[in-house]
Amino acid sequence: MSEIYLTVLLLLTLFVLLGSGVWVAFSLFGVGIFGMALFTDAPVGSVLATTVWGSSNSWALAALPLFIWMGEILFRSRLSQDMFSGLSPWVGKIPGKLLHVNIIGCGIFAAVSGSSAATAATIGKMSIPELSKRGYPESLMIGTLAGSATLGLLIPPSIILIVYGVATEQSIARLFIAGVIPGLLLVALFIGFVVVWALFNKDKLPDVIEQLSFREKIRRTRSLLPVIFLISGVIGSIYLGIASPTDAAAVGVVLALLLSWCTGGLTRESFMEGLMGATKTSCMIAFILAGAAFLTVAMGFTGIPKLLALWIGSLELSPYALLAALTVFFVVLGCFLDGISVVVLTTSVIMPMVEQAGIDPLWFGIYIVIVVEMSQITPPVGFNLFVLQSLTGRNILTVAKAALPFFALLLFALGIIIAVPELVTYLPNNM
Repeated sequence: MSEIYLTVLLLLTLFVLLGSGVWVAFSLFGVGIFGMALFTDAPVGSVLATTVWGSSNSWALAALPLFIWMGEILFRSRLSQDMFSGLSPWVGKIPGKLLHVNIIGCGIFAAVSGSSAATAATIGKMSIPELSKRGYPESLMIGTLAGSATLGLLIPPSIILIVYGVATEQSIARLFIAGVIPGLLLVALFIGFVVVWALFNKDKLPDVIEQLSFREKIRRTRSLLPVIFLISGVIGSIYLGIASPTDAAAVGVVLALLLSWCTGGLTRESFMEGLMGATKTSCMIAFILAGAAFLTVAMGFTGIPKLLALWIGSLELSPYALLAALTVFFVVLGCFLDGISVVVLTTSVIMPMVEQAGIDPLWFGIYIVIVVEMSQITPPVGFNLFVLQSLTGRNILTVAKAALPFFALLLFALGIIIAVPELVTYLPNNM
């Protein structure tokens, strides 16, 4: 049981550092140094230098700042307004009406952003004033945004899937493809929930429906063409085998700059703001990844992952029991850390257990992203809740209560992919 005591000691050290306000990356470095210095004879300095350089010098990691920059460019463009005007004529007669714009709009923006917080902020800024003005219920307005914005973590190009792929040496292109069907499943569940709610609460929705001719609907839909063009350019180039995820990210940046310039949203100020925003975010993530890589190597020197894997194996837990325990663990951890930190913090210890249980690492990548999505809408550190709190001016508990049904839907989706894993593995195994 010595490995258990050692693991508990290192985890306590980590939580003490995080609870003291130490940056996540420094906390990871600190725990790794502490573990190696106390329990191994390895040269800490040499291992630290080699690991940090090796984790940073990764071609796959180059896609990360490019996709983040693409999202920053689009965040400052007219894309969200164009999406609202292009989608709204077609959803007015569906139960739930314009609430579906939040869901579909988040799904579309997720496919060109890759960030949950950016999706919530961009679509929220556009839809909250419009829906409030038209008298839509605030709780469902906030809830659809909170839940649907999490699609930014799953629908490719997903920043967190890139991080997972780099941390676990999985194919990023296959992870992107694996996220498509689960992403569409979540969109369908969210739309279905709104439709059912609207059918039982007709009196709480506005009666006004904008009457438009078919020609006018088609005219407004043309504003979606730039978005479709961008998604086709980025995702299509990956799925058709024309470009790697890194090459496709560069294509996305060029297309985003071109679209922003064509719509009049590209100025010197917006360009520099987007570039600096992407630089800061990318540096933060790269720093955390370097710390996580060092902690992974340090854990390897101490032998903890192997010993834990053997211990888990000796318990003879079924894969379902292990996944149930990990779900609770990830949701609790996500209450205190952002999604990327959760992934890089846990992979070094969790993956040996997962492989020991015979769980496909590719499938597990989608599983962990959905669980992290759930943590994005749980207090006290649900990033989407913070974004919507700032947009609506409501307190965090009000926003969290509105997001609760969508937390339940994410949990239901998790159960579906556990019961039918082919929903995740079919596309990457057949393309």
